Amino acid sequence: MDLQSVWQRTFGFLGSKAIIVETSDAMLTSDAGLLPIREFDEALGFTRQFAGALRDARDARFTRHSFLEMSTARIFGILADYEDQNDHDALGKDPVFKLLADRLPDDDDLASQPTLSRFENAITPRSLLRLEEWFINRFVESFDQPPAEITLDIDVFDDPTHGQQQLTFYHGFYKQYQYLVRAITCAENDYVVLPVLLHGTAHAALGAHLDVARVVKALRAKFPDVRIHLRADSGYAVPVLYETCEDLRIDYSIGIGMYPAIKQQSAALLQQAVDQYADTSRPQRLFTGFSYQAGSWPMPRWVVVKCEANSPGTNRRAVVTNRPGAWVVPQGAYDEYAERGESENRNKELKCELCADRLSDHRYMANCFRMFLHCAASNLLIHMRRRIANPPLEPSTHVVIQTPQNNPAASEVPDQLSSEVLIDAGQLNASVVEHEVPAEAASGRARRQQFNRRRQADPLGEGHACTWRLMLIKVAARVEVTARRVRVLLSGSWPFLPFFRDVGHQLTNTE
Repeated sequence: MDLQSVWQRTFGFLGSKAIIVETSDAMLTSDAGLLPIREFDEALGFTRQFAGALRDARDARFTRHSFLEMSTARIFGILADYEDQNDHDALGKDPVFKLLADRLPDDDDLASQPTLSRFENAITPRSLLRLEEWFINRFVESFDQPPAEITLDIDVFDDPTHGQQQLTFYHGFYKQYQYLVRAITCAENDYVVLPVLLHGTAHAALGAHLDVARVVKALRAKFPDVRIHLRADSGYAVPVLYETCEDLRIDYSIGIGMYPAIKQQSAALLQQAVDQYADTSRPQRLFTGFSYQAGSWPMPRWVVVKCEANSPGTNRRAVVTNRPGAWVVPQGAYDEYAERGESENRNKELKCELCADRLSDHRYMANCFRMFLHCAASNLLIHMRRRIANPPLEPSTHVVIQTPQNNPAASEVPDQLSSEVLIDAGQLNASVVEHEVPAEAASGRARRQQFNRRRQADPLGEGHACTWRLMLIKVAARVEVTARRVRVLLSGSWPFLPFFRDVGHQLTNTE
């Protein structure tokens, strides 16, 4: 350390003793908690595979920083809340970040911000396609045993932009210049299955049927008997997505607008909810289902409508679905669709805690790659949650009512079924099939109770990125380099030290 940089400051507010603050030539870090995560990542081969999907066209004679080194720095930087390239001008000197990149603390500095910017801008469209395949393949391989059912959620979130960025446009609804990030996620394990960056005014469903088809074909290639359920809001209520799901034998539950014909068929039930609320002063939720055919549809499809009446007023929501049993118990079908709110929570974490809205490169392709870096950090965090979750989530039993046809004609089922009425499946010549699915795909109180039990057993098992940073990642340490080893010294007064020890053991235990 330059001696001119050494300074000393005395504070006298304690009274009994002076407080002296001075610099030291010791190598210090504030992110020592990344070390067990790096060991875990190495065992998984996660970041190495991510970087392996890229093609480095640079001349090796003039290369100082590999794509693996820079990918590691960016992914782990995002985990530690360093979302910008600018942060790496300082992080390049950090001893722990050097260790993460397979360098000794006293080696040369890591890549600077200009180098990282060139790295992100050098990514080709072909490399981006390989990364998309990598995301899908990692998701398929994440299941330890063949799943009986997989629930896929698809949704978008806005990504504000600033300056002259390619394909950024003003969006009238969000009232900002922006990109749109669309992500297919999995309810069973929270993975980001396939992220896509859309231009600022793109329709949410643009190319969604092609993305869904890619994911489903990869799943069916390894799990031919898996049942797949797709959930999406009304932004995806387009005929091409319905037809793709039907052609690929996918169960779907997709929100749909309250068109005049749907309003008309559900008007009586809405009035019933209003009357019951007036009589009882208790909030009412009633459900109905009926066959409906829009002008752009080649055939009728089943629509479930929820009618609510409470103190704020009335509320109606509709879902088009081919989910087995939707025409028998419409409330169950709607509540299952409503559980897609968990995907919005995952998108919120990706956007707000892992800072996926920091797409500040000029080139559109560079911003696509940066979005992939943030999604990779999210999936690595999910891997760690699953490793330390204790106890694991218990499977729950789903009862699925199957009829001879997934989309019966209107004459085969009642026009209106209230949630208050118990239907005997035998009366409809239906068979009841039971199978086990993970609790993540279950609904209601049972799912929340299991999450709460796991969170109490180990907060990081359900912890968001900010929880991981507080309790594991953000820990100060002194780094010492000797001839035979590198020592990372933690403070014995750190309150989370026992917790750090236990979690570090779980992450690095390969048995």
